[in-house]
Amino acid sequence: MRLARKPRHANLWSRRTLIGGMAIMLALEGSAASLFPANFIGSYVWRSDDPKHGGFSAIELSHDGAQFTAISDRAGWTTGQITRDAAGLITAINAAPVASLLDTGGQPLGGLRADSQGLAIAANGQIFISFEGKGAARVMAFESLSKPGRDLPIPREFTTFRTNAALEALAIDLAGALYTLAESPRGSGPHAVFRYANGTWAQTLTLPRNKNFDPVGADFGPDGRLYLLERGFHGVLGFSSRVRSFAVTPSALGATAFTDARTELETTPGMHDNLEGISVWRDGAGDIRLTMIADDNFLWLQRTEVVEYRARQPTPR
Repeated sequence: MRLARKPRHANLWSRRTLIGGMAIMLALEGSAASLFPANFIGSYVWRSDDPKHGGFSAIELSHDGAQFTAISDRAGWTTGQITRDAAGLITAINAAPVASLLDTGGQPLGGLRADSQGLAIAANGQIFISFEGKGAARVMAFESLSKPGRDLPIPREFTTFRTNAALEALAIDLAGALYTLAESPRGSGPHAVFRYANGTWAQTLTLPRNKNFDPVGADFGPDGRLYLLERGFHGVLGFSSRVRSFAVTPSALGATAFTDARTELETTPGMHDNLEGISVWRDGAGDIRLTMIADDNFLWLQRTEVVEYRARQPTPR
């Protein structure tokens, strides 16, 4: 989601509200440590001199948490390395310059087709990216991010999504099926989840909808659960974040239901920046780790924050 797709007077108000909120957040940052949830691991602010650095909307980490791929919401991508200390805390991030995603003809994606949001990488290395934008909600497939991509089939439902609230979340399960859903669909009721397998989209799954949070990122963990990153916006108080996880009930035809919902974390407004991307992996201690990245909207008062939490352990029965 970009914060600048409104009439000019609304843009000005949104930016003033956001800047005011970020100023409050920075003022309170020094006293926030005691407010972090118990499963908080750490936070690292990633800075770079690259003029295209920023606006990161999705991230995927390698199985050991040392390598990553990230995309921005301006059709940019980069890969790099994460350095950690003995406790597993991030101490440095080094990345290649942000490059442009390419359309089918090999040209940089631009205009309404350039709002890249979600990222999923298959076991065979194929890469999928979801988009939003006026008439541009879709998923593209790439053999390599340095090569031209192609659109997957576009269901009719994708054409009804709001311009700035479409396919922010994208995940791929262990069998290679893709899952996506609109950030803020029209109407009421649960979130419709679209599943892509064997060249076809199907919509038989739903997830509970909450007026305080919208889905902005998703990933399947090594435990097979779907982890859903959700965001709330609170004006001058900034952003809140929530991660829920769900078990997936399989059948011969694919997933049939999301069950056993767990809240892995929920933050208060202003604790972190605008977390949009999530990658779930298992660290050396055997814990499932949630790594999230913030979209700074290319605003100097926001930060490209990389935040990590542990998944909560289920309560013994």
